[in-house]
Amino acid sequence: MTTALRTLGLVAAAFIMSSCSLFKDDEEKELEPTKLVDFETKVNVKRLWRTKIGDGAEFLLVALQPASDGNRLYAASRNGNVVALDPETGKAVWRTELEMDLSAGPGVGEGLIVVGASDGMLIALDADSGAELWRANLTGESLARPVIKDGTVVAMTIDNRLRAVSAFDGAERWTVEQSTPTLTMRGSASPVLVGTSVVAGFDNGRLVAVNIATGDTEWEAMLSPPTGRSDLERLSDVDGLISVVGQDIYASGYQGSLVALASESGQTLWTREVSSFEGVSADWNNLYTVDEEGVVIALTRRTGDESWRQNALIRREPTVPIAFQTTVVVGDLEGYLHFFSNFDGDPVARVRAGSKAVSMEPVVVADRLFVQGDDGSVTAYVIQQPKRPDNAPDISDEDA
Repeated sequence: MTTALRTLGLVAAAFIMSSCSLFKDDEEKELEPTKLVDFETKVNVKRLWRTKIGDGAEFLLVALQPASDGNRLYAASRNGNVVALDPETGKAVWRTELEMDLSAGPGVGEGLIVVGASDGMLIALDADSGAELWRANLTGESLARPVIKDGTVVAMTIDNRLRAVSAFDGAERWTVEQSTPTLTMRGSASPVLVGTSVVAGFDNGRLVAVNIATGDTEWEAMLSPPTGRSDLERLSDVDGLISVVGQDIYASGYQGSLVALASESGQTLWTREVSSFEGVSADWNNLYTVDEEGVVIALTRRTGDESWRQNALIRREPTVPIAFQTTVVVGDLEGYLHFFSNFDGDPVARVRAGSKAVSMEPVVVADRLFVQGDDGSVTAYVIQQPKRPDNAPDISDEDA
């Protein structure tokens, strides 16, 4: 979710907007999104298909993005449509119309598709047929994808509670609550699974590991300590993508730091001063994030040393970068997908996914890239490899 959109959720936004007339024309231009510039395309990105799943969600700050179980692709729209798609063609295998405003999901696992609604309901569907199985009232809106493991569904709600219900019937199992600051950003970090634990970020700047079976807190880590005198200065939400590689956890907080933690203890492995509420993505070697101004940054995963930074998307509301083959992909406020080299951050391709913003990061499944736009569409892409010349020698024959 994007910087400007989240900021609209703050009480302080009213003051900021009322002060716009005080800026001079040249100062206003400085605050405009960076204009896109031409470059040499070095990677051939091909769109495979595009399908409309329902109404869009522009400016609504919802957490709707595709998910896969390895066989089908699942997606949900703001106006209550949940669909199973053939990832090869984009054709619907089934469609369920829930006739309610959805705000998060889908979460996928153990034969379930789970979505969150704006009225606080959590709804589970059968992954094979789309039939509704149960509903559970969480009493709070969810803006984070639910996770499912060991017969338990875990969801984060905007009242700073991590809630678990039975995957069988939606019965409540446990709740973990943290203190809520006076002022917070609109949004929540999706919980992540690490072994028998679920790790979640909270609006008070803490990252917490909870035993998924019992709800017992295993450790807490202060990721983004509140500082300053005013409520605005003390914002420290952990709302962005949390990544796990092996036994290491990577997360970031607003007006705080990007931190690497040991999953078994919560011990800090290293920390870097990067303020981001978009979060952190990872591949085996690198971490990728975007700071509050829109600067895309790559760091080495083991040490946190900066590898490169890319300033082309400042104030373009970029999503967190996602690794895709030899590139990292970023969506922006105008519906563009930007592909940068994962080696040096140079731009290598650009395509437009739709007419509205891409607010949630793209999703990679095998060799496919899937993106859900704020216009209610889902689009699939591949990177085409250069064709081999007909007269190219057969290396395998030469080695033989």
